[in-house]
Amino acid sequence: MKAIVVLISGRGSNMAAIATACAAERWPARIAAVISSRADAPGLATARELGLAVEVLESRDFSDRAAFDEALGGRVQAYRPDVVALAGFMRILSDRFVDRFRGRLVNIHPSLLPAFPGLNTHARALAAGVAVHGATVHLVTAELDGGPIVAQAVVPVRATDDAASLAARVLEAEHRLYPRVLRWMVEGRVGLVAGRVALRDPVPGERLLAIGLATGGPAARRRHARLRAAGEGARDPGLRAARPADDGT
Repeated sequence: MKAIVVLISGRGSNMAAIATACAAERWPARIAAVISSRADAPGLATARELGLAVEVLESRDFSDRAAFDEALGGRVQAYRPDVVALAGFMRILSDRFVDRFRGRLVNIHPSLLPAFPGLNTHARALAAGVAVHGATVHLVTAELDGGPIVAQAVVPVRATDDAASLAARVLEAEHRLYPRVLRWMVEGRVGLVAGRVALRDPVPGERLLAIGLATGGPAARRRHARLRAAGEGARDPGLRAARPADDGT
């Protein structure tokens, strides 16, 4: 059985979505541990309620970033993880840590990368006037929010949105997208070809989750239709096709 270690710093809602899906769908994996960079992270209580092992490793207890990352890497490696999932982990990891878990280290970012890397993505998306926004699961590399994209979820941006309402819609999409990708990883379906993610036995469109794009009037339905026209359907009724050039992203 594969082992997953989840790193958190806050409420841990994505961690909870991953753990719930892992148990309900009977993945060939288990959540070996949840490690938080903050002792007061609400996600620790959630993890305990789910019966998961938890640890706390706070950066302020170490002399510098390198020492923290070295200790964190040791704690993670102790569980011999097949996947290390960053789920609201608010620390920029060193190149040494990333290299140690390369190919197994995955993150979810609240934008449709490469658009809006970094912080304040929802406010920036609204300021830019985009019609759609979303979330991206990507493999972690030394480039911040720049690793190979595994899958994305797209949600509409509404005229009445503010940063909070848009964030809530994106978070709901994250809770569907992240568990799906981690299941692919523990099933051995995620690989790299020429620096890009390729899925084993892919289903057209399964790497793009489109939520709510068929509602809200003719313009939204046209956007939805364009997404569907790019592929041949999906295994899940919530999944829509992506551009073939993106290998199903």
